[in-house]
Amino acid sequence: MDLLSALTVVVLGALPFFEARYAIPAAILYGFPPATAFALGMIGNLLPVVPLLLLLDAVSGWLRARSKTMDRFFSWLFERTGRHEEAIRRYGTPALFLLVALPVPATGTWSGCAAAFVFQIRFREALLAIVGGAFVAAAVTTLPLLGILTLFGGQ
Repeated sequence: MDLLSALTVVVLGALPFFEARYAIPAAILYGFPPATAFALGMIGNLLPVVPLLLLLDAVSGWLRARSKTMDRFFSWLFERTGRHEEAIRRYGTPALFLLVALPVPATGTWSGCAAAFVFQIRFREALLAIVGGAFVAAAVTTLPLLGILTLFGGQ
């Protein structure tokens, strides 16, 4: 349970597709106490959220200004998602929460940030939905592991 192991867990938690839901069990298997594993995994998982939410719009604008292909892609993307404006206003934030909370492949905080950008969900609402969903996903994947470890005399 040294600093390098803790940093490894934080980095794993920050990686897309790995995130806290896999970093926390890895930390427990490294020997971290469950509460410490949860904290380290969540710190890593949430580190990229604010920069992603703040920078995706600027990055897409930069790409659009430098590439006709990217400009066409983003125009198509926003035109397509704009057709669902009423549904997005109604279900956007709860749907974003569920997207992040479901612990299945291709969901999580990175996907949530991308969805918030594409569907133009306001920063504060997106941040709350993504953070809440990340906590649920982490709990849903960690609690069964703790039960299994307890059952077999691990933790």
